[in-house]
Amino acid sequence: MGASHTHTEPIEFQDLIDKTGFSAEQIKNLQKRFLQLSGNEETISRENLDSIPALANNPIKREIIGAFFDKRNQHDSEVGSFQEIGFEQFLMVMSHFRPPTLKTTVEEKEALRKEKLRFLFNMHDTDNDGTITLDEYRKVVEELLSKSGAIELETAKAIADAAMLEVASINVPHMAPDDFYEGITFEHFEQILKGLEMETRMHIRFLDVDTTTMRCGRSTS
Repeated sequence: MGASHTHTEPIEFQDLIDKTGFSAEQIKNLQKRFLQLSGNEETISRENLDSIPALANNPIKREIIGAFFDKRNQHDSEVGSFQEIGFEQFLMVMSHFRPPTLKTTVEEKEALRKEKLRFLFNMHDTDNDGTITLDEYRKVVEELLSKSGAIELETAKAIADAAMLEVASINVPHMAPDDFYEGITFEHFEQILKGLEMETRMHIRFLDVDTTTMRCGRSTS
């Protein structure tokens, strides 16, 4: 698969605009970045993203890269992972990072927020079972804390366990001491992050794309 096919055949911009909310100009800019990352190929692999220098020391690098190949992030009901993704699939993932605009309605803002929360939830629910288990949560916390070099692995593990118990006490307040907390559901996840303003916080600058400047809506061209 080479670059000539991608460069010579026009992209159906209107279809992508309808699906993602990006303008035609934004889609053109993202296509340029896609081709840079793919080496002018029609698809991107995990290896392409793995080689990005800005991601090298990111403690959740694996989760970030995995999110691009997670079928759940394509706005449909499919589960599982892609081996490679094309430009449209890349755009669908990128659309989760669009911030609201002044014209965005309250209902649209709420839908956008829920979409971002679901994307974050999927990053941590690595086995696609609809629940972030202690083991999954522990791995993320361990990576975030232990790789900083400022904390031991066992301490990071203890912090993760304590945090999960705190979450359990909030979401299942009448849980008996011997009860097993299966993990954080999406509804619990929403509740935990209820007070966090995140509509403009999800950025992916490691792709050299500043999503804080991306505007939702249709192109006027």
